Amino acid sequence: MPAPHPKEFREDVVAVARRGQAPISQIAKDFGISESCLRNWLRAAEVEDGARPGVTSAESAELREARRKIRLLEQENEVLRRAAAYLSQAQLPKMMYPLVKELADAGIPVTVTCRVLKLARQPYYRWLAAPVTRRELEQAYLANALFDAHRDDPEFGYRLLGDEARQAGLVACDRTMWRRCRDGRWWSVFGKKRGKNGKQPGPAAHDDLVQRDFTATAPNRLWLTDITEHPTGEGKVYLCAIKDVFSGRIVGYSIGDRMKSSLAVTALNSAVARRGISGADVAGCVVHSDRGSQFRSRKFLAELRRHDLVGSMGQVASAGDNAAMESFFALLQKNVLDRRRWTTREELRIAIVTWIERTYHRRRRQARLGRLTPIEYEATMTTQVALAA
Repeated sequence: MPAPHPKEFREDVVAVARRGQAPISQIAKDFGISESCLRNWLRAAEVEDGARPGVTSAESAELREARRKIRLLEQENEVLRRAAAYLSQAQLPKMMYPLVKELADAGIPVTVTCRVLKLARQPYYRWLAAPVTRRELEQAYLANALFDAHRDDPEFGYRLLGDEARQAGLVACDRTMWRRCRDGRWWSVFGKKRGKNGKQPGPAAHDDLVQRDFTATAPNRLWLTDITEHPTGEGKVYLCAIKDVFSGRIVGYSIGDRMKSSLAVTALNSAVARRGISGADVAGCVVHSDRGSQFRSRKFLAELRRHDLVGSMGQVASAGDNAAMESFFALLQKNVLDRRRWTTREELRIAIVTWIERTYHRRRRQARLGRLTPIEYEATMTTQVALAA
């Protein structure tokens, strides 16, 4: 498309044509333009002078400016409308740059959006080049690790949750751990002030399939589990034990310095390993517990499903729903835990293991088992079943 002729040139040609000293065709030829072009310039000049009806250049420019302002107001109104809808989606901190990009894709200039929202364009373009920074990615991984640890052990405060995150390979200072836990509202269930009715218990993961009937006709039909604690000079020691109701034998246990979900998972895996290498012998066994968070954690529930075990839970604040397990812990308390003060965790650990394996399993006879020990009772009953078969 050829470049338009300068305004001064057009005015000079029109002035020559108006004198009428030569035909229009001759004037157009002399100035190197077409006759139709010259006639159009003459009509436009008559409109500008008011001799012919039409829109002057000044009116046309004013109309264009008005249309531009209307279009700009419509864009600004659309920016405000979309921003209000974007910010009202949820009660969460919002980043405005995704909204700027969305509006730009819809045809609204970035300049207009940033001016209305009072944003600087340079940071927006930096974000557009790298929407997720390395720091934001690291913080997201850290938040995921803290959330997983909190979901498994709701009793942990931010320091213990931070230890779990560091164990997973995510390093940060305690202040950063606290800030992430604060933003996610991942507080310890013991860390906040209780209401007048105390801490609300978590929902049961299973129905109560036992109903205080602590009897079993064969091994691996009903297991009971619970966690107890005892102080030492180095801190508390936690014991998670699993008891087979059939003989009263402790088929699995785990001892640690923290009451984490992994304590219950380790005890369960120990019981499965002892009672059946392949797990076929324990499939369908009912595992009964209280509503402790360790037994409601996703890790413990996943282990139950993996070994085809059936979960069962008693009611809240009802020790009788797991009385047979509480009786074992009472014996342990009298025979080991309360006998003297324990200096180290390892010292108490050895004492607990020795009492369970040597005294409780092989020396302590029980009236309900016909004055037999748990090991003797299982051996006798297993032999009788084999002979009957």
